[in-house]
Amino acid sequence: MNQPHRSGSNDWPELVYAEWADTAATLHLWTQIIGKIRLTQTPWTNHSWHVPLYLTSRGLATSPIPYAGRTFEIRFDFIDHQLLIETTGGERRTLQLEPRSVADFYHDVMENLNALGLDTRIHTTPSEIPEAIPFEKDTIHHHYDADYANRFWRALVQADRVFKEFRARFIGKCSPVHFFWGSFDLAVSRFSGREAPPHPGGVPNFPDWVAREAYSHEVCSAGFWPGGGGTDFAAFYCYIYPAADGFAESGIQPDAAFWSKELGEFLLPYDAVRTAASPDQVLTEFLQSTYEAAASAAGWDRATLERNFVRESSG
Repeated sequence: MNQPHRSGSNDWPELVYAEWADTAATLHLWTQIIGKIRLTQTPWTNHSWHVPLYLTSRGLATSPIPYAGRTFEIRFDFIDHQLLIETTGGERRTLQLEPRSVADFYHDVMENLNALGLDTRIHTTPSEIPEAIPFEKDTIHHHYDADYANRFWRALVQADRVFKEFRARFIGKCSPVHFFWGSFDLAVSRFSGREAPPHPGGVPNFPDWVAREAYSHEVCSAGFWPGGGGTDFAAFYCYIYPAADGFAESGIQPDAAFWSKELGEFLLPYDAVRTAASPDQVLTEFLQSTYEAAASAAGWDRATLERNFVRESSG
């Protein structure tokens, strides 16, 4: 039997949020622009699964977006630091990722789409950000540290690997592992199959009906974000909706994990994973223990939702 290759601590880059917070804020808004293009052109899928970006071996990408009789794709390349727009007709446009304002980036992207015959209109107010500045007016956010953008992507690559292995253990309804540009995090969500009470909404610049549809069914969601939005450090998280009695008091592994009353979820600092002798094992312990605590507290039918399997050799 083949066993999956495990990473070492040297595979997980150092990611000090305070050192790249301005770049993170700018990049967050750039990904929102690209994500909203996918949102506008893609058929609606439950829980907004039609809007995220996906990890690639060089960055983040939309996957093919339909447009009339053809498709196009937009990709962030965090190795050569470029944004690429490519079509099924063979056309390609390249924009440099470098220090530039959100407004400049927005206008450049839209001009290139128009030049390719991909006329697109998006809602230009950023989502899930209070007091947000419309993209075309934002000259405040203009930072781009190429080294830290690359580090962030490499951290996402490692998290994406472990999340996908964790996802494979579940046979109930489960999201893909995907990057939500609204909240700027990588996430994977498991569902019990039962309906949930209506979500209260109230997320800044995010329609309540979208939040209610996203949380229409009981869910346990795990993910990774680089910092900001309640923490000043990169962290893995897990929460459940609706809240269940006893979840917050559950014993979670590893010891570095803790309950954030402010955020209403368990957190595991990224550094606790990055510096571990076996980062994959430590992160998997967190994902599994938080899920088990959530499913037990909420009374999920675990016997019908889970499986254990071995990866068989193809040779």
